[in-house]
Amino acid sequence: MRVLLVNHFPLEGSGSGVYTKNLAKRLLEQGHQVKVIVVDDEVVMNSDFPVRTILYYRFPCFTTHPKSNQTFYSLSQWEMNEYLRKFKNAVKEEVTSFKPDLIHCQHLWVAPYSASLTGVPYIITAHGTDIKGFKSDKRFQNIALEGAQNAKKVITISKQVHKDVKKYYDLPEEKLKLILNGFDEGIFKPMDLNRNEVLKSLVPEKTNQVEYIVNFVGKLTEFKGVDLLIKAAKIYEKEIPGVITLISGHGHLKEELVKLAEKLNIKSIFFLGNQTQETLTRLYNIADISVVPSRMEPFGLVAIESLACGTPVIASNAGGLPDFINNRVGKLFKMGNDSELAREIIDSLQQDDKKTKGPYCAKYALNNFSWDRVVQELITVYKSILTKKEI
Repeated sequence: MRVLLVNHFPLEGSGSGVYTKNLAKRLLEQGHQVKVIVVDDEVVMNSDFPVRTILYYRFPCFTTHPKSNQTFYSLSQWEMNEYLRKFKNAVKEEVTSFKPDLIHCQHLWVAPYSASLTGVPYIITAHGTDIKGFKSDKRFQNIALEGAQNAKKVITISKQVHKDVKKYYDLPEEKLKLILNGFDEGIFKPMDLNRNEVLKSLVPEKTNQVEYIVNFVGKLTEFKGVDLLIKAAKIYEKEIPGVITLISGHGHLKEELVKLAEKLNIKSIFFLGNQTQETLTRLYNIADISVVPSRMEPFGLVAIESLACGTPVIASNAGGLPDFINNRVGKLFKMGNDSELAREIIDSLQQDDKKTKGPYCAKYALNNFSWDRVVQELITVYKSILTKKEI
């Protein structure tokens, strides 16, 4: 097959970007031909597969991105039209030159609408933040609806996203296909690491004073709930000597969150900034617990990545997280309740969940959420569309 993958964001720094990158690599490995279209503020070079870049300085996002804090909702009408023009032209030109059998768009947004103008069959993966965008800016709704309704199939990455797509886009159940997200098992896996050596490169002043590590990875934006973790840290630091909290990620709330930690006089929170996947896997491995305190979470890929590295997860009972977080691999807490979050962290550290649950966490993630499983399910969808056989 010849598959054109289209995304609104770079291949690094967002869940859908990583999804696109992993999918492209796996399709190539299985003998298919792939071309990728992304939006970025610099031309993508030295990729394992051909990439066309739609250049856009401070490209718009649904929430935030390590390379840009601008949102779609802040665009003027002229900027919105220009963004749409660039997207339509890029998709049209690649359809002419690459001649794909199928287009796979990320997000129920501009990409599917652009694909709908080409006559090539296309599917969409809904990632959840696109639904946030749909509710936030009415200017894009007609475009998003047209793109969704003309798709051959819409892939949903969690039960919550599945439910929301049906609700907001008025799509019949037979057009939807739930395929839970997956992680890159070649990167995220248990590793035998020296904790002090890993810490030395990130927080050298704490290397010899650490007993426990609480880990967060994600965007520093309101719906990720980082403020709840900081408030919880005020509580668990008093009961757990030698605990530190590592926060990896980028976002427009960083300054505000740093000030909150200072206001609460928390001494052992460290903001590490955006990290590569290779560094993140080391962080997951040395952590005692990972925390996903989201107020809204379409899926929660970082939780799966942590489990894959053998580290239990404490997560809010929000969005897609209850689909896979249970007592065997971690704990759920009531969304928005920082005191309950603190208690679950304290219990997890005191009960040494990393030792008792860690080995099962890694097996659980590998058996249920590997990218091998995701790509096989997607290829089945592709073939059903091209052969016009329902699955």
